[in-house]
Amino acid sequence: AAVRSGDERRYLAAVDPRAERYREAQREVFANLRRLPLTQWTYRVAGVRRAEEGGRSRLEAHVRLQYRLRGDDRAPVTATERLALTERDGRWYVSSELPHSDRQLWEQGEITVVRGENSMVLGVGRSRDVLEGLARDADRSVSAVDRVWQRKWPRRVVVEAPDSLRRMAQLLDADEDTYEGIAAVTTGEAGGASKAPADRIVINPRAYGLLSEEGRQVVVTHETVHVASRTRTGSSTPLWLSEGLADWIGYQGTERTPKEAAAELLGAVKKGEAPRELPSDRDFRFGNDPEALGRAYESGWLACRLIADEWGDEKLMSFYERVGESGGTDTKSVLARALRDELGLSLPEFTQRWRSYVRDELS
Repeated sequence: AAVRSGDERRYLAAVDPRAERYREAQREVFANLRRLPLTQWTYRVAGVRRAEEGGRSRLEAHVRLQYRLRGDDRAPVTATERLALTERDGRWYVSSELPHSDRQLWEQGEITVVRGENSMVLGVGRSRDVLEGLARDADRSVSAVDRVWQRKWPRRVVVEAPDSLRRMAQLLDADEDTYEGIAAVTTGEAGGASKAPADRIVINPRAYGLLSEEGRQVVVTHETVHVASRTRTGSSTPLWLSEGLADWIGYQGTERTPKEAAAELLGAVKKGEAPRELPSDRDFRFGNDPEALGRAYESGWLACRLIADEWGDEKLMSFYERVGESGGTDTKSVLARALRDELGLSLPEFTQRWRSYVRDELS
């Protein structure tokens, strides 16, 4: 209630008066939350247990936070927090946040909010000029995706810009090495419902800053495709298809040829080591060998490019929807049915067509 009403005194009244460092951190958190256009902020206690620390009894609460940003989130974002509560003079206070809590951008320092025409960019430790540039990239990406993905989607994106790779990894609950060289990642859950959880595009400032203007646009457009297609992406959608579609739309409007955009796959073809099978989901794991990861993305892109070239853009979209909306869990059988129904090919026949296409485009 204190967050929604903007009452700092009431907010801090729930914080342990003796936990000075935590109390000061919460003062900054509250100031950041006041900068966000929140329309929902609720806590649901999922469980409580008693623990002992230094001879004193405390409670540890497992809490689910849900929040929503005005105009940007059709469904709430859900985060898990583990909070310690300490009793003093007959009253319980929140005294610290425990390990394994989801980290939030507003806990990393003073937050800056920049609104674009179709975007909101949240940054910590980044200049307003940089954030405004990100908003322009995001706005162009929304327009680019909307021209191709002519389905219902929010037509807005929220971008989070932490100040380092380490901070990005904290937001994604991962090791830094996992996202080394990855310019951006989209969070969210796939699902065939309009209430799918809200997405966030999280920027890696180190890798993103090394890209050319065109490269940055391709990256943000790629991530925006994931936002747009989220409700049409199901548990049976293979990553070569979802990542391939994102790259295919991302490269629209650029003049990159397959030989320019598929450097890792080109090298494999030159050595006579062209892939024989479409990449598996395991091949897309961040932290894999960078060259192998590159070949997986490039293979998915060329598979989607093949469909668009030979059957048309709209057929690629309907094929994507057919796979995502199947509701099945056996990816291979779902894919086989969709290929037969939409393209008139079996999975082995499509694989052979893709292998020939790769050789023809990269030879």
